[in-house]
Amino acid sequence: MNCEGARDSIILAAYGELPDEDVVGLEQHLAVCQTCLDELNEIRALDRTVALYPMLEPDPNLVAQSRMRLDEALDAMPPHGFVTRVQSGWAVWLGNLRSAPALATLLIGIGFLSGNFTHRYQDAHQPKPPMPPVILSNPSGGGISSISAINQLPNDMVQVSYNRVVPEMAEGSLDDPQIRQLLMVGTKAAANNLVHADSVVLLANECRVGHQCVIEADGSGIRNALLVSLRTDKSPSVRLKVLEGLQPYVSQDERVRDAVAQALLTDSSAAVRTKAIAMLEPVQSDTSVRQVLRTVSTTDDNPYIRTVSTQALQGSASIQ
Repeated sequence: MNCEGARDSIILAAYGELPDEDVVGLEQHLAVCQTCLDELNEIRALDRTVALYPMLEPDPNLVAQSRMRLDEALDAMPPHGFVTRVQSGWAVWLGNLRSAPALATLLIGIGFLSGNFTHRYQDAHQPKPPMPPVILSNPSGGGISSISAINQLPNDMVQVSYNRVVPEMAEGSLDDPQIRQLLMVGTKAAANNLVHADSVVLLANECRVGHQCVIEADGSGIRNALLVSLRTDKSPSVRLKVLEGLQPYVSQDERVRDAVAQALLTDSSAAVRTKAIAMLEPVQSDTSVRQVLRTVSTTDDNPYIRTVSTQALQGSASIQ
């Protein structure tokens, strides 16, 4: 990559739009070109300066009015639904069968089973309780500069301490967009930083259980952050957590599949490469996946990795 191409890549990287395949080339160029590295540092310094300006908060009157309208809409909902009316009809009908004890006993048994099923259906489909509000220690502060600590709390809550002009703290649900944004900032901390590891692990757990783990149109999002961490994080245990978070998407997202295949080829940890083989084995219909497994089965330095790759290929052949 020459300096002209590197400058274009630096701008794309600043806006989070640099394709994954160009990141390595940019990093290699920056390692030998001080001019381009200085330009990147200037952009980062500008980002830090912009972050110092205050972030506008919503008008308290608007928030209060919105909550009042929500309460009125909830109060206007009908008190009983279709399932409740059906249950009431069953009760009246069974009351008319007192003169037929045997049939009544049979119908009571059927009604018990139906009621049990209905109760489970209602529990499964009842709306989730609203997320608790995010509590800010100082809502009037400026932009976020860094994440200083993360503590997971009971009931799927998380406490994030972050720095503006002075240290601040936010507490809220893992599903809250503001908490997720803070965790995304935490993933950009130094790779050996405990905050970085905690942020990546929490986001990986969110992806593993399927909580809005998407890649946005601009290339941002939790899944993209995990793909970057899989490639750049220095901790094998964190990279293993990333693989666990990405596992549900390896069959449906080609970018995830390619990233796992690249980890199998280049990751220095045998544990990470072993996990990558287990994730790729069910998707060997992808010819590029089979080619990677063949390469690893003959060239990997670890005999165990070569054996596992060979077994994965043989298992696929026997199924076919």
